[in-house]
Amino acid sequence: MFSSEAFNGSMDTSWQRVRQVIVTSGGHIEMEEQGYLWASFTTKWLRFVDDVELRMDADSHLIQVRSASRLGHSDFGVNRERVEKLRLLLNQQE
Repeated sequence: MFSSEAFNGSMDTSWQRVRQVIVTSGGHIEMEEQGYLWASFTTKWLRFVDDVELRMDADSHLIQVRSASRLGHSDFGVNRERVEKLRLLLNQQE
C-alpha cells in the first residue's frame, strides 16, 4: 500500500509527529535517517510482521508512506487500514 500525506508547518515538527504516531500505534522504529523512517508492526492475528516506510519530501510538503506484509500475497486489508489510521492520527494532531 502506497500513499502520500501533505504536512503543514516545519519539517522537524511534522517529523516528530510522525514518530509519535508510529509508536503510539504500536510500531517499533527499526531505522531512522534524515527524512526517512522504517518501522515494523506485528499483526494481532497470526503475529505477522509488516513493514512501514515513510519518507518526507520537504520541497513538496508530502510524506510518502509504504506499508507491506513481509510474507504472503494477501493481508486482508491490514496495511490499507494501518495507513488510513496513521493518516487520521497525523491529521488529528495538526
